[in-house]
Amino acid sequence: MSSKFHNAYVITGNIGSGKSTVVNMLKLYGFSVIDADKISHDVLDKSYDKIAKEFGKEFVSGSNVDRKKLGVLVFKDREKLKLLESILHPQIRSIIYEKARFLEDKGLPYFIDIPLYFEKNAYSFDKVVLIYAPEHILLHRVTSRDRLSKEDAKLRLNAQMDIEEKVAKSQFVIKNDGNLKNLNAELNNFIEKLKENYATLKI
Repeated sequence: MSSKFHNAYVITGNIGSGKSTVVNMLKLYGFSVIDADKISHDVLDKSYDKIAKEFGKEFVSGSNVDRKKLGVLVFKDREKLKLLESILHPQIRSIIYEKARFLEDKGLPYFIDIPLYFEKNAYSFDKVVLIYAPEHILLHRVTSRDRLSKEDAKLRLNAQMDIEEKVAKSQFVIKNDGNLKNLNAELNNFIEKLKENYATLKI
């Protein structure tokens, strides 16, 4: 599958890494971004009848799924999580690959925002861009931003693959362990590397 998507770059990172900030910056530069989270939300809402049948009507309001309530359930129950993924992931993968095929024909780099790319191991793209910050910074950001206790923040981080392990698996690393100015410089360095492979890329 991966050989078909020469221009695809997966963007990923642990909670608190600043991945969403980088994605927004890439969009401002004019890059196309496939948003796996948005696709999953759309697929989840379209699957409301299946969710009601498998998990209970209390998880559905009209034609919308109560994501927060369902999230609490599957976070605590691995079997329920597997069931939910079996319902959603085939549809999500199909849509992502369909969008990637469309963008591939343009002959320019594009990005696929997949938060749990390494954890789920559901895709096989060649190039991964990791948004990196060391664990102590991730922990500080998550506790500050999401108003979580240190223990809850650690639980969320521990549910993801260790950030240093992801560094070893990634082809590109954008460091986000400083301020926005530093992040912008890191991103510009990455874009300069892209330009070496895309003569027609104008940024």
